[in-house]
Amino acid sequence: MEINVTVNGTAYQRDVEPRLLLVHFLRDELGLTGTHWGCDTSNCGTCVVWLDEVPVKSCTVLAVMADGHRVRTVEGLANGVGLDTVQQGFTECHGLQCGFCTPGMMMTARWLIDNNPRPSEEDIREAISGQLCRCTGYENIVRSIRWAADAEAGVAGAEPAPAEAATTAKEVQA
Repeated sequence: MEINVTVNGTAYQRDVEPRLLLVHFLRDELGLTGTHWGCDTSNCGTCVVWLDEVPVKSCTVLAVMADGHRVRTVEGLANGVGLDTVQQGFTECHGLQCGFCTPGMMMTARWLIDNNPRPSEEDIREAISGQLCRCTGYENIVRSIRWAADAEAGVAGAEPAPAEAATTAKEVQA
């Protein structure tokens, strides 16, 4: 089947098998490997992308269902000048760990903050409750999302660290 889909602002036209999952279309057809493929059952949430501004688990969406729609992936978060605030929050607060769940967490966090600029800790935990992280115990992820929301709201203490301090923190972690 022929599909026309806009991904991260770029229009694509492709012939795809009707049974091709959106996650495989993004990774294999378009080379956007930031969207991770984990379970094929929508349990882990590593494959979250936006379909017309709504988070979906791309392992349960067929590529043909995206025909005529807009998809945004983790690669589409950066604004061309620098990292998105959510990406920066995950860096500042060590929410990355192994990184497998990170793309889905970031896409969910961006949607949450866009729709609730001042989320409570309970709001954050509810938003990410459909995603699994096996490394962090969620504390640093919640802290990362809180940091991003605070930074966007101009709350003191959420300013980006100087580049030198960020490098030092990464070296210490290694």
